[in-house]
Amino acid sequence: MNGQELRLVMSEQKVTWHAQHKSSLTKGERAADYLRNGMGSWPFVGGFILFMILWAAVNTFALAGRAWDPYPYILLNLFLSMLAGLQGAILLIAAKRQDALASAMAQHDYDTDMAAKAEIEQLMTINEQQLVILRELQSLLSASSSRP
Repeated sequence: MNGQELRLVMSEQKVTWHAQHKSSLTKGERAADYLRNGMGSWPFVGGFILFMILWAAVNTFALAGRAWDPYPYILLNLFLSMLAGLQGAILLIAAKRQDALASAMAQHDYDTDMAAKAEIEQLMTINEQQLVILRELQSLLSASSSRP
């Protein structure tokens, strides 16, 4: 199969609901998801703790008399407060988008369930019709076998 045939086969494949949704995200929504996934990880927590320890060490020991943020680290506290505010906003954006995604998935599941229910009801109707036909055949067969 050459490259053109492969592209043709791949273009004929159905696009899943998830892929379609992911492609419809805005840059801001993608950024919020990326930041949420990064901030909610152990490497971020470890790196952030390391950063704060380095900040305190540099300002307490390395630059003792010339520290740009001496103890009680007011500048660090300001940065932490700003980070907390930004994290809260980013997490709310990501949570709002996640809620919309969950709602859309629930609607998709409901639609799928309703379609399956309709198909099952149609199959049950066909099955009932077949049972009626079988009973009629059995009665005809028993009536013909009881005649001499």
